[in-house]
Amino acid sequence: MRMRLVPFTRIVPRLRRIVRQVSDELGKKVDLKLVNIDGEMDRSVMEQMLAPLEHMIRNAIDHGMESGADRLAAGKPEIGTISVGMVREGGDILLQLSDDGRGLNTEAIRQRAIERELIPADNNLDDQDIIQFIFEAGFSTAEAVSQVSGRGVGMDVVNSQVRELGGTIQTLSQPGEGTQFSIRLPFTVSVNRALMIEMEGELYALPLSTVDGVVRISPAELEHYYRQPDARLEYAGEFYEVRYLGSLLKEGAAPRIDTSQQSVFLVLVHSENRHYAVQVDGLAGSAEIVSKSLGAPFSKVPGLSGATLMGDGRVVVILDLLGLLRAQVVARAGVEVHDSKQEREQSGAVRVMVVDDSVTVRKVTGRFLEREGYEVLTARDGVEAMQLLQDNRPDVMLLDIEMPRMDGFEVAKRVKGSQRLNGIPIIMITSRTGEKHRQRAFGLGVERYMGKPYQEDELLAAIGEMTETTETAQ
Repeated sequence: MRMRLVPFTRIVPRLRRIVRQVSDELGKKVDLKLVNIDGEMDRSVMEQMLAPLEHMIRNAIDHGMESGADRLAAGKPEIGTISVGMVREGGDILLQLSDDGRGLNTEAIRQRAIERELIPADNNLDDQDIIQFIFEAGFSTAEAVSQVSGRGVGMDVVNSQVRELGGTIQTLSQPGEGTQFSIRLPFTVSVNRALMIEMEGELYALPLSTVDGVVRISPAELEHYYRQPDARLEYAGEFYEVRYLGSLLKEGAAPRIDTSQQSVFLVLVHSENRHYAVQVDGLAGSAEIVSKSLGAPFSKVPGLSGATLMGDGRVVVILDLLGLLRAQVVARAGVEVHDSKQEREQSGAVRVMVVDDSVTVRKVTGRFLEREGYEVLTARDGVEAMQLLQDNRPDVMLLDIEMPRMDGFEVAKRVKGSQRLNGIPIIMITSRTGEKHRQRAFGLGVERYMGKPYQEDELLAAIGEMTETTETAQ
């Protein structure tokens, strides 16, 4: 890692040359001010950020800086200033590029967004939300293409490049005072820390640099925030708008609140002027990941920073939560809430827990049972199954024997030995079909014992028989 680092001053002569050339071409007087540039950056990060930095400097001089006469008339110094600075913050690097020009024309951005049908004409978005549209693909307020600031690189490409590196970009602009871009990048692209989250049975990664924290609240409190669009979650002196990650990933998805659970996880993030608490299904700890680009086909998809390869071979998508939230900034805050417990009671769906260390068995069995109208919970091993049983009570358990951390016999022993759980019927499905294993399972209280591969009709009949027996007993 030490060999990958190069001094930031290496690119300073090139930035000075860009400022000098562009200001001479446009007849403007501009100085480049460098702040705290003695630090070091990952070589690949610096190389990939050079073109975006050059484009942003061209933009600042061409669109942001006023002419000398206009600056004097506005009470500013005749010579404009562009500042470039670098700050090391823990495992991140913060690049800041600012100018003291006229600032972004938010009204022009709003009108162009309306023309492109990105927002309705009667929108009430504030200026800070409107500014985010400059990162949309092909978005420009210029009437004609400029040879100075065009060059085939738009702010959408700058944003895509930053996201591919696992970073974020924030913009602040004051009319008549200037604009500031803050680009937060990982110190090195070789290894980054990420929070692993679970959503709809899939695993996603969130760069830890973008996460403010994680909170747990009760389902009843969460339902209040969803049903009252103006309600805000207060945490550490800030007020957070509550959103559901499923609806950000899939249009039309509504949060399902299971009132039988004790608590729900919310991931806290913030942009320049808004704070969000995003509901996720679960947390899978933190991990060190290597971020890889998804390539050109996915570069314009909002909310994707890249992907990483896990130790077991799974490809996990790295999400840009703020990008997802920006993409839905015009969506209404209130959402339709589905109560999972109430829906189950109304539909009468039987809940089946599938416990197997084989991802193929879990997916094939889960989809087969869902097609038959069952509600399915899955667990990778005995430890995960016992964790799920703390907040969920299935009507039937399908249990494998050979699993890491805790095998099927241990799970059956704990379930049948628990006063709260011993009424759950267990169907053991395993490749161990010997009489010794069969007798041990029945000795622990297991109701049915089936060999792999199972017959679907036989499994459905066994589940039906188990649930009917349970209902009769109740």
